[in-house]
This record gives sequence, C-alpha cells and structure tokens, in this order.
Amino acid sequence: MNADKRRIIFERWQAANPHPATELAYTTPFELLIAVLLSAQATDVAVNKATRKLFPIASTPAAIYALGVDGLIPYIQTIGLFRNKAKNTIETCRLILTEHGGQIPRDRAGLEALPGVGRKTANVVLNTAFGEPTIAVDTHIFRVGNRTGLAPGKDVDVVEHKLMKFVPREFLQDAHHWMILHGRYTCTARSPQCWNCMIADLCDYRDKTPMPAKAV
Repeated sequence: MNADKRRIIFERWQAANPHPATELAYTTPFELLIAVLLSAQATDVAVNKATRKLFPIASTPAAIYALGVDGLIPYIQTIGLFRNKAKNTIETCRLILTEHGGQIPRDRAGLEALPGVGRKTANVVLNTAFGEPTIAVDTHIFRVGNRTGLAPGKDVDVVEHKLMKFVPREFLQDAHHWMILHGRYTCTARSPQCWNCMIADLCDYRDKTPMPAKAV
C-alpha cells in the first residue's frame, strides 16, 4: 500500500468520525488505567459493566487498595482472569501510592513497571489520558493492519512500528481508535463487512466479502 492510499484511508475515517474515543468508561487517568488493565482478554462491554459498580465505591488508588484482593474480586468476577487481575490491580495501586505519590506515571517505563501493564496498556493510557501519539496494537488493529495492507506484520511489535512510521503525523493521535472501531464493527475477524466498508476500494484484502443475500 502506498502513502497516498494510507492518507485517503485516514482522511475518510476522520471525516466519518472526527473525534474517536475509547469505548471504555472512565473519568480520570487512573480509572482509565484500571479499565484497560481489566480489559485484557475481555470486552469493553464486560469491563464497563464491572467498573460501573466498582468506580462509584472505589475510584482512587487508595480506595481500591483498601478493598484488598478479596474485596475487589466481587466487583470484577464477571471478567475473565479476574483473580489474577485483582492481584495485579491491588499491587498496582500499592506501587502508585508508595512510589508515585498517588498519581499514575506519565512515562512508558513507569507505566510498564506496574503489574499487569504491558506495552499495549501503556500506549492506551499515554494516548488517551495524556495525548501522546501512540498506537496500542490489539487484536483488532493487528487484523486491520494486516488485512488492509496498512501495516502488515508477523507480530504486534512489527505492526506498531510500521504504523508509527507510515501513518501521516496528523492522524497519529486518533489512528488506533479509528482502527479499533473499524476492526470491531466492520473489518471483523470471521465475517468482514467488505460490502459496507468505506475503505473497501483502497484495501488490499483479496477475499472481499459480498453483500449477504438477506441484506439485498
């Protein structure tokens, strides 16, 4: 895919959705960090359902830490891997309180040093909470990057590197939101809606799907 095609793709996404945002519910950078930490191998819908109960009760590092692992589990037990996530969340809160003065780190190294926080989570927080032009490559972005030809790569690190290199700078801030939404609702894993895709004419995917008969 050449640079002109990439630019047109992002121009179309921007025109259709000028201010894309995460679908995770949060009001502070700390709440976002916890929501993203909980979202590993879980849907945003499931995480939001849990945090709607948790955050009104405990929405700060001190308040969640005070719950302890056993006190936190009832709020998040509907989410996959909840026991491990509860342990990581409590330890993350402890470190934020003891090593960061109660504020989440604003740098990658500090974020990735927190339990359960990997590169993807750090990128989401840096981008969405602090306005950094990062791209958090999840399964949706990995699929869209490869299927469309925007940034093909054998693993998430390669895809991230290529996106950071090839996405026009003015679109970097919102690029991962557009790609996540595109992968979640249009360029889906099993049945991509190529017939309803605004970038189908620019996409390198060879096996484009036709309009289903029932939708004609």
